Amino acid sequence: MSTSPVWENYMAPVLRVLSDGVVRKSRDIVEDAADLLGVSAEQRAALIDSGLPRYLNRGNWALSYLKRAGAVDRPARGQYVITQQGRDLLAALPGGITERDLRAVPGYVSPRGKGRTTTTPEAALAAPEPTDEPTLSPTEQIEDGVARLQAAVAADLLDRLHAQSPAFFEQAVLDLLMAMGYGGTEGRATRTQLSNDGGIDGIIDQDALGLSRVYVQAKRYGLGSSVGSPEIQGFVGALHGNQANQGVFITTASFSKKARDYASNVATRVVLIDGSRLAALMIRYGVGVQVRRTVNIVEIDEDFFEQPY
Repeated sequence: MSTSPVWENYMAPVLRVLSDGVVRKSRDIVEDAADLLGVSAEQRAALIDSGLPRYLNRGNWALSYLKRAGAVDRPARGQYVITQQGRDLLAALPGGITERDLRAVPGYVSPRGKGRTTTTPEAALAAPEPTDEPTLSPTEQIEDGVARLQAAVAADLLDRLHAQSPAFFEQAVLDLLMAMGYGGTEGRATRTQLSNDGGIDGIIDQDALGLSRVYVQAKRYGLGSSVGSPEIQGFVGALHGNQANQGVFITTASFSKKARDYASNVATRVVLIDGSRLAALMIRYGVGVQVRRTVNIVEIDEDFFEQPY
């Protein structure tokens, strides 16, 4: 698959779409701009973490930056029209427009909180070229930063879990399952005795009477190792010995293809959770991690500015 156009790539096509002077909805503008850019159906199906298609997010940010430069105007909510400034910009830069180019436009409102641009276009274009030209939209930059932070924390979590005792790991796994909602408000999670667990490391009662139970095996294997089908077969045997029909096998390692195939085909319901999924679940449900800071992402409330005062 070819590389999806970055948000800056949408600015010139957006102005070309609007060059006929017709007022259009933002969604229609971005769709037509994506057609000009040759964005494929596969690329249009790609989503960012918020659930919005990536190409729409990038096109919308292009519209937002063009509005800051006075290249487009917004006569009504979610609708845009080209301005003379936009026509001049497109005529001067038909091959593509970058944020650096917008900084050269008199009156450009910087999103970085530095006020309006007051230099002449000649002076701005003569300035040293910035070295941090963005390839991701601001929303994607935030999501990418969060993803990198979580990846680092996930790796640290697995290292910490692997360094702890078997008893600690088993209890951590039960804490996670309870945080996920297993056991309910009146259920229980019990860690079995290490010396006589019969292949079962923990039991979670799904109701107060223990009529429905989930059996757990939690094993600390080397972070680079792979759990094979014999270990899963042994767990299934332990489930049968307890007259159980469902269980969860959780490890810090990964599972081999044979192990996954066996778990998928055996009559007993067995869920396999490897190290990467374990760390992701711990982060999601707040087990072994704490929130250091919460960032609120804001956008303009269009309804507020349409009040009939």
